[in-house]
Amino acid sequence: MNRHQSSCDCSSPSTSQPLTTTVGGNKAIFHIENMDCPTEEALIRKRLATVEGIVGLDFNLIQRKLSVSHSLDSLDAIQSALVSVGMKAVLEQDNAPTKSSRHQKPVKTNWWPLAISGVTAALAELIELFPFEVNQLSSQYLVIALVLFSIASGGLTTYKKGWIALKNGNLNMNALMSIAVTGAMAIGSWPEAAMVMFLFSMAEVIEAKSIDRARNAIRGLLDLTPEIATVLQADGSWLPTSVTSIALGAIVQVRPGERIALDGEVISGNSAVNQAPITGESLPIDKTQGDTVFAGTINQTGSFQFKVTATSTGSTLARIIHAVEAAQGSRAPTQRFVDQFAKIYTPTVFLIAVLVAVIPPLALGMSWHDWIYKALVMLVIACPCALVISTPVTIVSGLAAAARKGILVKGGVYLEMGRHMKVLALDKTGTITYGKPKQTDLIILSGDAKHTHQVAASLATRSDHPVSLAIASNATESNLLLLEVDKFEAILGRGVRGTIEGNVYQLGNHRLIEELSLCSPEIEGQLLPLEKQGKTVVMLANSSQVLALIAVADTIRDTSKQAIKELHYLGIKTMMLTGDNAYTAEAIGKEVGVDVIESNLLPEDKLKIIDEELVKNPDGKVGMVGDGINDAPALAKASIGFAMGTAGTDTAIEAADVALMDDDLRKIPSFVRLSQTTANILHQNITLALGIKAIFLALTFTGQATMWMAVFADMGASLLVVANGLRLLRFSK
Repeated sequence: MNRHQSSCDCSSPSTSQPLTTTVGGNKAIFHIENMDCPTEEALIRKRLATVEGIVGLDFNLIQRKLSVSHSLDSLDAIQSALVSVGMKAVLEQDNAPTKSSRHQKPVKTNWWPLAISGVTAALAELIELFPFEVNQLSSQYLVIALVLFSIASGGLTTYKKGWIALKNGNLNMNALMSIAVTGAMAIGSWPEAAMVMFLFSMAEVIEAKSIDRARNAIRGLLDLTPEIATVLQADGSWLPTSVTSIALGAIVQVRPGERIALDGEVISGNSAVNQAPITGESLPIDKTQGDTVFAGTINQTGSFQFKVTATSTGSTLARIIHAVEAAQGSRAPTQRFVDQFAKIYTPTVFLIAVLVAVIPPLALGMSWHDWIYKALVMLVIACPCALVISTPVTIVSGLAAAARKGILVKGGVYLEMGRHMKVLALDKTGTITYGKPKQTDLIILSGDAKHTHQVAASLATRSDHPVSLAIASNATESNLLLLEVDKFEAILGRGVRGTIEGNVYQLGNHRLIEELSLCSPEIEGQLLPLEKQGKTVVMLANSSQVLALIAVADTIRDTSKQAIKELHYLGIKTMMLTGDNAYTAEAIGKEVGVDVIESNLLPEDKLKIIDEELVKNPDGKVGMVGDGINDAPALAKASIGFAMGTAGTDTAIEAADVALMDDDLRKIPSFVRLSQTTANILHQNITLALGIKAIFLALTFTGQATMWMAVFADMGASLLVVANGLRLLRFSK
């Protein structure tokens, strides 16, 4: 195929349903460079339907990929079928973006044939307007020669593809344009035929270049990961190594200013890391021993070493790209509607054009030339390219904009659905809160405050209970000097005991203090307010009295309150669903401002509530936010499932409809606004494309529209809707 002309002909769209519902045992993935639009999909689908052994087809037009489920011993029949419809297919060995996409060079456009086509078409037009006075016959022959040369330079690909389409019974834009240009030459409109073909070819090239921006929006993330990393060798030396050959468990060194090549866990050193490519966070995140780092992020201040936890094909970044590419291949509701509309629209306009060419001359004795010309103009107008291409470009731009902000959307259907969300249910632990208890209160009842704090922290450090860990963590952050503990023992279900400086101390719960007969109305009076705030309280006591009360609680995320406020502003009802007790649920729910608080829930109870909300809101969508594990039933049942804590985890990225890569609930209001903006642009594009068609149909019947004007208008409409769709790449709300 001559690459001065794109293959994007969108007049005969088809759905992306498999040939059958059966999934074959084998799958072959082909990259087809000249498969851009539903036209090519329709040709391929119709041709492959005749190949025995193919049981399923899955098209990703944006990424130009075709997945074939089959039971064949050889792929020769598939390759031959694709060649027969003019497709250049390359079998991919795997679906790893780091291999199949990183080194894929953009196809260069050969502008010379198009330039020659334009110049010769313009010369033919000039000679037609200003013929030679010496020999009128010679000037006419020169016009014909220039036109044929112009069409040969710029339009042979269109004719070839048009012929393939007609042979396969497919009435696509190449077929329509071939018929229109041939018809124009047949009635003697030679210069116009050349100009129409040139404008069409130029429109296809410009449109293809515009669409490439959307196509490469996500794939460009691959360039964020370096191809070489410094790896520790067996002899203790450091050696630059190809990222694709680095194994799990390898130790990698990162210097200031370098990009991190793979996912891993920091084992030594510390630094601040810019994680914006993965999580969308604007500020660098401090990393130290035990913290997770991600491929594609940027080390800023210090140097550190990390242990590789995922290979180049399994990194968080690679899986994000996989997920978005898969989402690009799925059709959103508006796109499915447009595809079906165009499927009816094109043959309908073609039939009307035939009737326009025949009925007025036969029935009313009007000029054959005039009405055939009008019919040819209608054939050009019949191209629904601007209408069809506007939806996938808009959806893909929206998906790319979301991914850049750390919102991983698993398909256009969810992107469109977001604006209809009326109810959002949120899990508490790990969603509204951090899911990690922290010490919130220290109330000293007796003794020296610092010494009492040291005793409590020293006992807590010896235990692995979550409450003890929170107290120990607070001591570490406060640089508190710990004391030596002797005769340490755990008291099952109650707390711990140990001897410090010759004195026996207990650190435990309310039950332990009661069993030691150390509880009093005064202590109860201080316990109750803390427990009503949803806090867990432990007490430090010696053999005779309670020395201190220490409260621990799961703290609310800094962003939760603002997220709930923004959701309310968007008219979305919020619900908190938690398995915690009523005191804790009420305290957290009221603080963040949710509308409904449900506590003491099992997973099946959350599922039941989602079911009830779906019944109450038949016209609105119900969302659910959770960690993707305990909340899995509710996440699956909800119209849109939002997963938290996705960075570095397989389960959430695979299971969720939408994944929030940095656990920031404010991304949900942003997602809803992006959904609203996407819908507005889709409606604008559909109105624009259909409006231009309607205007030119009217101008055709009044005799004011010419063929080259129709092509120019169609080109302009296509570029306008593509440019309008690409605006989403700059979405910043």
